[in-house]
Amino acid sequence: MATILSKECSLITEWINDLRNTAVQTDRMKFRRNMERIGEIAAYEISKVLPYEEVEITTPLDKITSKTISVQPVITTILRAGVPLFQGVLNYFDKADCGFVAAYRKHDTNDYFSIKQDYLTCPSIEGRPLIVADPMLATGASLIEALKDLLTHGTPIQLHIVAAIASTEGVENVQKAYPNAKIWVGAMDKNLTSKGYITPGLGDAGDLSYGEKLQK
Repeated sequence: MATILSKECSLITEWINDLRNTAVQTDRMKFRRNMERIGEIAAYEISKVLPYEEVEITTPLDKITSKTISVQPVITTILRAGVPLFQGVLNYFDKADCGFVAAYRKHDTNDYFSIKQDYLTCPSIEGRPLIVADPMLATGASLIEALKDLLTHGTPIQLHIVAAIASTEGVENVQKAYPNAKIWVGAMDKNLTSKGYITPGLGDAGDLSYGEKLQK
């Protein structure tokens, strides 16, 4: 269903352990940096499947034919929780263009929620790879809503979704809506709570990165 980056034990396993661990989560800078690192690894893996073209490079001594990315991607994220993961992807695709979506869960008195999307800014994605960084792919509802609006900016040649932790249900929902999407996750958890949160998960990625927000 998705490429799980921690399927084989590696440094990503260590970083995800720290993201989940309540004894480590109090260090916000470390939490953000671990998210960023996962984004960097995902970007490296995505780079292997992007379109390339030949290019001639002039060195101080000679010329050599090599390959370069033929079309730079557009990297997007859902504010605010997605910023550290997004930054990690951008660290590696430093020639990319970027877009941003402001969306959130709006809970009612029965603790059901709807997705509210207030803002989107994005360059044209026509004929370009589109990468969406969303740290927690729970139900997939906010990501699907964001993609609906992002895809009004053009038709990408590839669609990549990067998440630190995803639920099985969330991945299935996104793949039903966008069957051509390639999903890259740090880890996959099987369950969601009755409120639609991933379990065991790691909690609220936005709050752990930047502090608790005021509730309205």
